[in-house]
Amino acid sequence: MKNRITNLFSTKNKGILSVFYTAGFPNMDSTVTIAKLLDQSGADIIEIGIPFSDPVADGPTIQQSNKIALDNGMSVKLLIEQVKEIRKQNVKVPIILMGYLNPVMQYGIEKFVKDAAEAGADGLILPDMPLYEYEEHYKSLFEANNLCNTFLISPTTSEERIKRIDSLTKGFIYAVSASSTTGAKNTFADEQVQYFEKLNGMSLINPFLIGFGISNNHTFSKASEYSAGAIVGSAFINLLKDSKDLDTDILNFVKQLKG
Repeated sequence: MKNRITNLFSTKNKGILSVFYTAGFPNMDSTVTIAKLLDQSGADIIEIGIPFSDPVADGPTIQQSNKIALDNGMSVKLLIEQVKEIRKQNVKVPIILMGYLNPVMQYGIEKFVKDAAEAGADGLILPDMPLYEYEEHYKSLFEANNLCNTFLISPTTSEERIKRIDSLTKGFIYAVSASSTTGAKNTFADEQVQYFEKLNGMSLINPFLIGFGISNNHTFSKASEYSAGAIVGSAFINLLKDSKDLDTDILNFVKQLKG
């Protein structure tokens, strides 16, 4: 079976919207409902966060959603079950599971990769997985289970490392827009735009999506000028936290972002 992520990028190369939210937030059973609504609203990729007690790269919004999800009783095992349920609900878009290595290692990385793939996930983002570990120990495991692995790069990543990441990537590269924690911003600074332009000029094999600081149509459109699209997280989690009507709010959020 063709991987849904590589399939998406082979048919669409601009304006791809990936939406991130934390599994088990705001309620334990929200994961499936939100995925279904995102699919119906026109999101291109669904990125589901694996809750962890110490999410150091994330800003206060995502950190708080992790704590609430864990307090709700969320676990890796439950998330795998929820992904299965999402696919049973006829959600067709790519699903990526994103999280820190610690809970994945506790579950067992080989078991996690196999179970995630069988449940219907298409890719993983494990930001703290060392490149050499992936290359030496896990690349063949990912490939055997038809899972894409996405690495993060930032404005401080060397060109040599970017090229190495590009050579080990299947799917897309996650270009972090700033060397800081996650969080919604309203615009990009000049040096961020220069970084996007640099990436564009590197003739990378894989497309890249821009994440961190995407919160509205302006930032999404601007990011999409330089890349295949963008990833939104904190702004969406803020919406989930305050929403009284998920159906309407998620539809409007995606429509407004994509313009």
